[in-house]
Amino acid sequence: MSLDVYLRNDMCSHCGRGEEVYEANITYNLAGMAEEAGIYGIVWAPEENGITHAGQLVAPLRKAIADMIANPERYKKHDAPNGWGTYEHFVPWLQRYLAACEKHPNAGVKASR
Repeated sequence: MSLDVYLRNDMCSHCGRGEEVYEANITYNLAGMAEEAGIYGIVWAPEENGITHAGQLVAPLRKAIADMIANPERYKKHDAPNGWGTYEHFVPWLQRYLAACEKHPNAGVKASR
């Protein structure tokens, strides 16, 4: 199982389609780490947590990434034993997602899990 996130400009309110400006995939094995960082809901289920635009993700992602970098052992305990989903994969993935949200703050957010 995995998570796909999308940022789209000019999203249609009916069908959710629009110009895709960012897309990324990550393993669901990182859900526990995301929960520890306090971002599971907004990353895995943005629509259920009031997140409609990328700009809404900027502050919480910045905070989570900063804490993850400052306290790596707190998060590494959630590394998947099989190696499919580790701190070393997740932090850079979050940093890229944050950069896309900063670049396209008005883009609509969609997640598929």
